[in-house]
Amino acid sequence: MNSESLQAENAALRQQVEQLRRENELPRQKIDALIRQCFGKKSEQLDAAQMELLMSGLAPSVVVETVEEKEEPPARPAPPRSGVRSRRIVTPENLKVVSQVIEPELVAVQPDQWKRIGEEITRRLDFQPGEFFWQETVRPKYTRVGRRELPPVIAPAPEQVVDHGLAAPGLLATILVGKYCDHLPYYRQEQIFQQRHGVFISRQQMVQWTAQSVRLLSAISDFPKKQVRQSRYVQVDETPVRYQDPELSGRCGQGYLWTGLVPGKYVVYEWHASRAALCLESLLGKDFAGKLQCDGYAGYTAFAKEKNDLKLFGCWAHLRRGFFEAKEQAPKTAGWMLNQIGHLYGWERELRASRAGPAMRQAHRSSHARMVVERFHRALTGLQSRYLPKSPMGEAIRYALNQWPMLERFMEHGEVEIDNNLVENAIRPTAIGKKNRLFFGSEEAGQRSAVMYTLIENCRMHGMDPYAHLKDVLERLPTMTNQHVGELAPLTWKKERQAPVKLAA
Repeated sequence: MNSESLQAENAALRQQVEQLRRENELPRQKIDALIRQCFGKKSEQLDAAQMELLMSGLAPSVVVETVEEKEEPPARPAPPRSGVRSRRIVTPENLKVVSQVIEPELVAVQPDQWKRIGEEITRRLDFQPGEFFWQETVRPKYTRVGRRELPPVIAPAPEQVVDHGLAAPGLLATILVGKYCDHLPYYRQEQIFQQRHGVFISRQQMVQWTAQSVRLLSAISDFPKKQVRQSRYVQVDETPVRYQDPELSGRCGQGYLWTGLVPGKYVVYEWHASRAALCLESLLGKDFAGKLQCDGYAGYTAFAKEKNDLKLFGCWAHLRRGFFEAKEQAPKTAGWMLNQIGHLYGWERELRASRAGPAMRQAHRSSHARMVVERFHRALTGLQSRYLPKSPMGEAIRYALNQWPMLERFMEHGEVEIDNNLVENAIRPTAIGKKNRLFFGSEEAGQRSAVMYTLIENCRMHGMDPYAHLKDVLERLPTMTNQHVGELAPLTWKKERQAPVKLAA
C-alpha cells in the first residue's frame, strides 16, 4: 500500500473519529441541560411544557453566511432600584393607634402633688388576628292593633349567597381569599379555624360554600373576559395543572390553565383539559383580531392560521433561555448572544422608567434596537452550521430563526412589550397554589379556580384588597340583576370607590 493510500485512509479515519466525537457530545450536552434544569438556579429553571418546547427539534434553516466570535462590552447595568423598597417597614398614615398610658407609681399615690410637664411616646407595630362572630339579623313581627284575626307582618329575609347556610359574606370571602390568594388548602384552613379560633368547619362544607359562591361570581369574571376579547393587544400563555379524572381509575389527567392579559388593564383565566388551539377560541373568541404575544407553541400558530387581522409577536425571554441553557457548550457564543439581548432589555428598562408612550418607544427602538436586532439575526444565520442540530446551541439558534418574523415585529409597534413576562408573572401566583394542593379535585374545581384567579389577580393588578372586594360583592350580588353585574368587576368597583361623593344642593 503506497503512502497516498495510507494518507487517504488516515484522513477518512480522522473524519470518522471526529464525527463520532460530535455525535457522542450531543447526549452529554442533553444530560447537562437536564441536570441544570433539575438542580440549577430557580431563576432559570423551566416547567415541563417549556422544557419540552426548548428540547424539541425544529426544521433546520439554510445557512447564508458565517461570523466570527468576538468579545463584546458588557450590557449596561440595570438602573438602581427605588429607595422605597429598601425601607424595612412601611405603614399607611391612617393606621389606627391604640394608646396605653403608664403613670408613675408616685404620681398614682398622690396625683394632686404632681404637675404634668410633658410625655415620652414610643410605638411598636402590633397585629390582632381576625375573629369569628355571629352576624345576627332581627326581624320583628307585628300584628295590627284591634285586628288580631289578620296574619302578622314581618320583613322578608335578606337574600344570601348560600341558601339556608350559616356562612356570611365575610366568612365566605375569608375562605375564598385563603384558598385562591393565600393558597391555603381547605384542610389547612380547617386546622387554622379550629386550633386558633375554636371553630370547626369541615373542608367538605367549605367546598360546598365555595361552589355556591363561585356560581354567582362567575357572572362577574365574564366582564374582564369580554374586555380581553375586545382588546387589540393581548399576551397569552398556558401552564399545566393535573386534575383527578374518573375515567383514569384514580390517576390524574393533564389539564392546562390558560391566561390572557391586557397589560395594566385586565387578566383572565380559563381551565381546559387539553392544550389544543380550540382552547384559544374559548379564551379570546373565534374572531379575535389584533396583536397576540406568545411563546413558540404550535397551537398559537394554528389559531392564527388564515386570520389576516391577527399578528403574532414572539417573546425574547423564551429566546434568551435557549442561549442560557447553551452556555456550557459554547460559552463565548452564548455570552455574546446574551450580551446583545441584554442591550435590548437595558433600553426597555430605560423606556419603562421614563414612562415613555407607544410613539416614543417605537422611535427609540428604531434608532437603537434595530441595529442590535439585525446584527443578532446575521449572527444566527452564520453560526447555525457550526453546531449539531439537536445540541443546545443548535436548538437555540434554530428556535430563534423559526420565530424570527415574530421576534423582530415588536420594533414596529410601540405598544407591544419585548416579551410576555407580564402574563407569566400573572401565572406565577397560581403555581404556588399548584404546589400546595398538587392537583385539582375535578374538572369543575379547575373551572372554579379559573373564576377566582380572574377576580383576585385583577384586584392585585389594580392595587386592591381582594378580601374587601369579595366581601362587598358577596353582600350585593344576590340582589343585583344581570344588567348591573358589570358594576362589581374589580376595575369598575375601584373607580366607584374612588369617585368623589356628590353632596345635595
